[in-house]
Amino acid sequence: MMPRNDDVQRSAGRPRDPRIEQAALAATRELLVEVGYQRLTVAAVAGRAGTTKPALYRRWPSLPHLVYEAAFPDELLSRMDLGHDLRADVHSIVLGARDAFLTPEAAAALPGLLAEFTSHPALHQALLARFAPVFTAVDDRLREAVAAGEVRSDARAEDLMRLMIGSVLLGVMLEPDALDDAWADRITTILLEGVRA
Repeated sequence: MMPRNDDVQRSAGRPRDPRIEQAALAATRELLVEVGYQRLTVAAVAGRAGTTKPALYRRWPSLPHLVYEAAFPDELLSRMDLGHDLRADVHSIVLGARDAFLTPEAAAALPGLLAEFTSHPALHQALLARFAPVFTAVDDRLREAVAAGEVRSDARAEDLMRLMIGSVLLGVMLEPDALDDAWADRITTILLEGVRA
């Protein structure tokens, strides 16, 4: 079987055009809001982005992978700013997760992506890998708090983050309008009470 011309050129060192990736991600976000996850197709994304399905499949192994990257871009995870006030730090994490999951595209993608994790284990692993730096940063912050006597020695970032993310996910799916700043304050208090020394 002969390789396609674009494959030959790419293997010879032609870099991928980042404009295609950006156009595809933007198109995916727009279509998620317009038609929802269930009606979204790779063909529709390719058409909106002005590219082809093969071009998209060379970048993302499946539609769920594309949707995940579009709905939860890396920059969402770079906004976390931890300091030396534990309550402010936990509150910042809660607000960051809430705001990330409440974007229109994330809210549209979330139910479908959660269902896809069982049939796409690689996507689940990609999710864990993407959040790994956040877990590490929170774990480092908790170690500082343990050393300062603020939290119990067995406090773990993994537990804290799972409880927080679970609260946000349920809130987004069941009653997103209730996830106001007062909610964030209450969740922060509950999380802190769970790890206090």
